[in-house]
Amino acid sequence: MSLDGDTSTTGDTAQSNTAYGNKAFKRSKSHFADRITADAADGWPVEAGRYRLVISRACPWASRAAVSRRLLGLEDALSLAVTDPLQDDRSWRFTLDPGDEDPVLGIRFLHEAYDAREKEYPGGVSVPAVVDVPSGRLVTNDYQQLTLDLATEWTHLHRAGAPDLYPEALRDEIDEVMDGVYRDLNNGVYRAGFATGQEEYEGAYGDVFRRLDLVSERLAGRRYLVGESITEADIRLFTTLVRFDAVYHGHFKCNRNKLTEDPVLWAYARDLYQTPGFGDTTDFDHIKRHYYGVHAGINPTGIVPAGPDLAGWLTPHHREQLGGRPFGDGTPPGPVPDGEAVPEGHRPLP
Repeated sequence: MSLDGDTSTTGDTAQSNTAYGNKAFKRSKSHFADRITADAADGWPVEAGRYRLVISRACPWASRAAVSRRLLGLEDALSLAVTDPLQDDRSWRFTLDPGDEDPVLGIRFLHEAYDAREKEYPGGVSVPAVVDVPSGRLVTNDYQQLTLDLATEWTHLHRAGAPDLYPEALRDEIDEVMDGVYRDLNNGVYRAGFATGQEEYEGAYGDVFRRLDLVSERLAGRRYLVGESITEADIRLFTTLVRFDAVYHGHFKCNRNKLTEDPVLWAYARDLYQTPGFGDTTDFDHIKRHYYGVHAGINPTGIVPAGPDLAGWLTPHHREQLGGRPFGDGTPPGPVPDGEAVPEGHRPLP
């Protein structure tokens, strides 16, 4: 099974990808890596209304796309489908929609779009996924490239005042920061959580907290990871940090300390959470129900913890004292579109 983003496998999802010879978790590359570009080099042109973005709000990889889409104001150009946080052996389900069917694609399970693209594809069904609405075929599940293309190839469809999330002058530095964060933290928490040997677990655990210490040091005197405004690097770090205390600290045994115990990272995460596009796309209920309900090999009882208390996410962070402008020369996104709001009770409200 592939584990590009989060897959459809029930039970101990990622352990199906463990190389048991060395007891180490390994993440597969995206199988469907077509790009949607302005020049249509891969046969998929950027076109308003043609594609549908399928996400799970539980998945950190999919959450990147949700944040980027909102910051860039692509809601009218790229429609959104949100799956149930729990999968079964038929893949991600559209049970949150009337009749348990996606109203645009007319399918009940995401695997149907994968099958339309490649019959009997042997890998996992992962999110985020972009589907071509006219044909019902999967276009891409390349979660690493997707958000970069939204920022650079979809520019003529961006809202007025959209931020530049991948500024050309800073790309080398952004890429360097993102590479370390991905290797040691975004993927490192999974390597720790799904390790089947003590040595592999401790190695991943060490990577996670070494990287957290490095980014904490980097952010002590600057508001954002690279430059003076939010970039792709901040989005990728945020989607792991926002899950840390709720899931990774206990469920994945990354328990040296909680996010709330690092003053710099906790303030940084709150700053982003309180920025439109971040907190308003975060669903703590889906996050907890997915991880604790699907990973039966780690949590065989399926009990979902009642905590942690989420009220702290709305407390003052004082990061504005470091300067910087969240959207650079741009402006904040507008209100969350009708039908896309995270349900009441799934995140803290003022």
